[in-house]
Amino acid sequence: MTRRTALEPLTGLVVDRDAVRRTRPELFDELLSDPATRLLPLWHGKALMTDASAGALDLVTPDRQSAALVRVYLGRTLLAGLEPVGTPVIAVTLTDAAAAELEPDESRWADLRRVGTGLSERDYALFCEAVAVANWHESHTHCPRCGTPTVVEAGGWVRRCFVDGREVFPRTDPAIIVRVLDDRDRILLGSNAMWENNRWSILAGFVEPGESFEAAVIREVAEEAGVLVTEPRFLGSQPWPFPASIMVGYEARAVDVGDVALTPDGEEILEVRWFTREELWAERGDLLLPGGASIAHAIIADWYGGPLDGPPGGAAR
Repeated sequence: MTRRTALEPLTGLVVDRDAVRRTRPELFDELLSDPATRLLPLWHGKALMTDASAGALDLVTPDRQSAALVRVYLGRTLLAGLEPVGTPVIAVTLTDAAAAELEPDESRWADLRRVGTGLSERDYALFCEAVAVANWHESHTHCPRCGTPTVVEAGGWVRRCFVDGREVFPRTDPAIIVRVLDDRDRILLGSNAMWENNRWSILAGFVEPGESFEAAVIREVAEEAGVLVTEPRFLGSQPWPFPASIMVGYEARAVDVGDVALTPDGEEILEVRWFTREELWAERGDLLLPGGASIAHAIIADWYGGPLDGPPGGAAR
């Protein structure tokens, strides 16, 4: 199975979402009668794993699970896993009772944040897609215009209002995440007010209406750290379904850093600091950095020159 490395994460096409087939009224009847179909069970945002070590998704056959709160046709796999290429996959969200009946051992149910970095590219893509759409269903049970309950259609990709037939589609909120470097090739990290006081990461923020990604990079860094940056350069992107984001990664260069004091906004970001690679390594016992499943980890590791749990391996760029 292909594993993800560096800044390639989570952007490849590994699932054919088979959008044309979603509109067939008989879709789920066809899929559930197909012996090749597999179900991806979700319980409180957790997926069923093949074992407690969480090395792979346990995609179950339809006969193992009959009741579901919501079904979503995720598409057909384009990479092989424990199942062959072309396997149709349906995400099913379960009640507590249905999840316990399917698998009572709670250690077999895993959160994407915890196990994402160890999954194959295919399993990560399926898990991420399933969680993102399940989160949307959970928050859109009623029409946003009139409050009427909505009905699920189009293979789980549309909710329709009973009153006026208005269709509601899944949404994704774009956010930038940026590696800011100075003229000494130090990286700028911040500590968020909602984190432990020793947790650090690169800066991020949501894109505002009418704003480009590049403009959002410049604005967010100025707001959160008081640093003017230039030359935003796209690095990669990552779906981040917590609850419904796409993280768009950039690098930018700080302008005229000199001895100018950093000024965190004091509300979202409580502290900001420049780090060299050697400082990250020397202070590794006191710093908490982003988890391996996140694009933040990949972007920092790419600058660092190797795994963040080892000595720095990259030369200044």
